[in-house]
Amino acid sequence: MPMSTNLRIRPRLVKTLGALTLVTTLFSGVSIAAHASTTQPVIKLTALATQTPLIQKPSDFPVSNAAARDRRHHGPAVPAPTPVPTTTVPAPSAAPVPAPVPTTTVPTPVPTTTVPAPAPAPAPTPAPAPAPAPTTTFPIGVPSSTSPSGYAPPTATELAGFTQSAVADFSGSTLPSGWQVYSGKPGGDPGAQFGGAAHVSVAGGILSLNTFQDPNYGNAWVTGGLCDCGFSQTYGAYFVRSRVTGAGPTNVELLWPANNSWPPEIDFNETDGSSNFSTATTHYSPSNTQDQVKLSNIDMTQWHTWGVLWTPKGITYTVDGKVWGSDTNAAAIPNLPMTLDLQQQTWCSSGWACPTAPQSMQIDWAAQYSYNG
Repeated sequence: MPMSTNLRIRPRLVKTLGALTLVTTLFSGVSIAAHASTTQPVIKLTALATQTPLIQKPSDFPVSNAAARDRRHHGPAVPAPTPVPTTTVPAPSAAPVPAPVPTTTVPTPVPTTTVPAPAPAPAPTPAPAPAPAPTTTFPIGVPSSTSPSGYAPPTATELAGFTQSAVADFSGSTLPSGWQVYSGKPGGDPGAQFGGAAHVSVAGGILSLNTFQDPNYGNAWVTGGLCDCGFSQTYGAYFVRSRVTGAGPTNVELLWPANNSWPPEIDFNETDGSSNFSTATTHYSPSNTQDQVKLSNIDMTQWHTWGVLWTPKGITYTVDGKVWGSDTNAAAIPNLPMTLDLQQQTWCSSGWACPTAPQSMQIDWAAQYSYNG
């Protein structure tokens, strides 16, 4: 279907208008590594032979003394002989026994043998664990090798409490029915320009919004934008699979009042001219009060699935299936029909979000769900 060129002027005001309420958000993660070493002790086995010393006791040496004996003889009396003097020879004195010398037994040294500790057996190499499937709370899409972003649109029943109402896969070379391109100057930004169909293209399964210096506008930086203006609803959920080619213009995925009575406005992915962070903002009240959250340190040149869930109780922002921000301020929650819009915008006249080279915002698909509450 040929692209239509309709004048769509967004009365978006400069972000400095109104009061800005910042809502902080955490988006984190953590990685941990451990190392262990095992030391085996060296065991020394030492054997010693022990002998009990021998202790000698002195021997007893007995001494004999000679005793006089009587000789009795029967016969004639014989004169008694002259007694021979009896000489008593003293027994020889015992030689002094030397005191025993203690005997010291020196044990024979036993060789010390050092037994080396056995080398630890190598730990078995664990088999690589399979990559876990991503754990998500909200739709990210269905893995697909044929989809430009690696994910096809989510299924009709993937989101509890919501019913899928519209899906745009941007196949072929024309826009789906109901989608309309922007042309003209966005409201509140007189230095910007939407270039109509010349800055919007569909090819290879991708919708591209293209910012470049357009000679038809005096070589000014001109951007692309469009909306699914053929479908609007009050409350719902929206998921867009997109990336940017680089920093320069601000790229925005948003919900806009179907009757153009601005505010309200819900921006659920806005780059502010960067390629490494995004913001989400609700605009409300006649003075354009704003509630905003910011997601830092994310590579916007990679494919991501950006989502917003809009219910009577609050607004929830998701990226790749996980919540990164929310707004439960009752005054900030719109309660009128809104449409899904995708656009680029420059703010060169305000000194920011001004490109230095051509840049594109690429969209693989957009899926919309109605609220069942």
